[in-house]
Amino acid sequence: MSYLFQDWDANKGNLKGRIVMVLFRLAHPASKNNFLRMLWLPYLAFYKVLVEWFLCIELPHWTTVGKGLGLFHAQALVVNGCTVIGDNCYLRQSTTIGNIIREDGSFSGSPVIGNNVEIGSNVCIIGDIRIGNNVRIGAGSVVVKDIPDNAIAVGNPARVIRIMEPVRQQLPAEPEMLKGHG
Repeated sequence: MSYLFQDWDANKGNLKGRIVMVLFRLAHPASKNNFLRMLWLPYLAFYKVLVEWFLCIELPHWTTVGKGLGLFHAQALVVNGCTVIGDNCYLRQSTTIGNIIREDGSFSGSPVIGNNVEIGSNVCIIGDIRIGNNVRIGAGSVVVKDIPDNAIAVGNPARVIRIMEPVRQQLPAEPEMLKGHG
């Protein structure tokens, strides 16, 4: 049960965020097992229709998402299924996180986002890039290059305007699920 509700506190006072994240956590195991996917097919169809069509949030069930994802004012939110999102991250409305189509028609990799990242409204994070841990990205930013740990980035294209003092508590340098992605 704790698996299903691991994002509950991050979405305190946000019923839509709580519902979407419980539905996502319920659907996610089907991405790991073909047999389960076959059994879960009706639920996966329900998830897609409710979350994408009615709630306007594209968060594919196979996306790798750490615990504590907060969805603030979640509307027009698009996350590519190959994106990796760390623990304790917050996404705001009208945000797009995805890959690009290259001139030869192939697709780039998708972003890898570290732990404790806050992403403002109307942000685009595009391409095979890495967003470090403890990062803040300002509203309206377009991120097309890596952002280091403990940075505040804003603008189009986004640029680092400040490096914050690292948090004194012991945080892992890289969550286990991000190893090998950056």
